[in-house]
Amino acid sequence: MTNSVSDRLDHVFFALSDPSRRAIIRQLAKGEATVGQLGTPLPLAPATLSKHLRVLERAGLIEQVRDGRFLRTRLKPGPLWSGVSWVEEVRTMWDQQLDSLERYLRAQRDARDE
Repeated sequence: MTNSVSDRLDHVFFALSDPSRRAIIRQLAKGEATVGQLGTPLPLAPATLSKHLRVLERAGLIEQVRDGRFLRTRLKPGPLWSGVSWVEEVRTMWDQQLDSLERYLRAQRDARDE
């Protein structure tokens, strides 16, 4: 895996590591929202909300567009799919390792039972 891909995954997983940022992602999955709308259900100070939005933007998970005096925020799910793909690769590897272990243990048991 190249450093740029690895770096992007690091940013995505870091961004998703915080419950407030996951709540923002869940909210944006329903549709775009202004910063004010995003802050309404979360007990966060405006500066803290801004910090979380910067982390999400750095990870490429959101984009913000100025619309008059409003800042509209949209979900960009592409990086999430990269994270899902990585998790799937690791799951497949572990499945293969566990299948191999199971075959080995069965062979050991069968050899012992003979």
